[in-house]
Amino acid sequence: MPPTPDNPPTDLQAAPSDRGFSPDMGLSVVIPVYNSEAILPELVRRLSLALPQLAERFEVILVNDGSRDSSWQAIAALADPYPFVRGICLMRNYGQHNALLCGIRAARFPMTITMDDDLQHPPEELHKLLEELAKGYDVVYGTPEQERHGLWRDLASQVTKMALKSAMSVDVARNVSALRAFRTFLRDGFAEYGGPFVSIDVLLTWSTTRFSRVAVRHEPRLSGQSNYTFWKLATHALNMMTGFSTKPLQMASVVGFAFTAFGFIILIFVVARYLISGSVVPGFPFLASIIAIFSGAQLFALGIIGEYLARMHFRTMDRPTYAVREDINLRKG
Repeated sequence: MPPTPDNPPTDLQAAPSDRGFSPDMGLSVVIPVYNSEAILPELVRRLSLALPQLAERFEVILVNDGSRDSSWQAIAALADPYPFVRGICLMRNYGQHNALLCGIRAARFPMTITMDDDLQHPPEELHKLLEELAKGYDVVYGTPEQERHGLWRDLASQVTKMALKSAMSVDVARNVSALRAFRTFLRDGFAEYGGPFVSIDVLLTWSTTRFSRVAVRHEPRLSGQSNYTFWKLATHALNMMTGFSTKPLQMASVVGFAFTAFGFIILIFVVARYLISGSVVPGFPFLASIIAIFSGAQLFALGIIGEYLARMHFRTMDRPTYAVREDINLRKG
């Protein structure tokens, strides 16, 4: 039975000191930044108050994902009064998960936390994730007690989580969120991963099955609005399903088999009617409907195969997951 909050992994309970979190281990916080110059000062200020209570050593890695405002200048300004701030500026906008992967690979400490830049994830709630992680889990998600998004955004989030469950094959997939705490060594499982399509949640399953989640407070966004629209989330879900799972191909096979069986039943019906009554099924509409159904099924299957071929094409092009323009304090010891 997979580990759950009520059923922690028993193989780790015998040695909590080896797997638990202690303040002297150090903590890396990775935050992708996009058009958030107005929020960053308050975000870093609150982190500067919360993190010293969690770890003796810590860092905040702000990854500027091709922001169109002055977010990078804001990161540079914050790095002076807050020495724990490290900044990475990407060449262009690669997407939230690509930026996260960049920051995770730059993390220096044994524990890593990822969170959004809009302060909907309160820094004061981070201790809950670390406390759950200390029970022996490798990954802990901070699940909002109450979502504060619109109807379409919530619907898209549910679609994304369904796709994640298909790709991750773990029950906790329905509780994933951008607020995660995990052991940094898990990145070794996807150290060689490359390509433009990234899902941090799926990549983490390549290294562990010890997932859990805790309920955390979810606050309103301080300014601006979310950059994730319904279509962006739906596209992300499609990328996850076709990039990290073979379920769509299996579904296409099932659809093809079902319509083949349907066609065989229609054939039996036509032959039986001819043998019994001496007449065939009359009318062009019947024939046109059958052709349309089978053509649609074929195009559906071809479309799914085309999605997989497109991803193979992009992988053979060796497109980078991200490219760094400049950094701040990245090589600081």
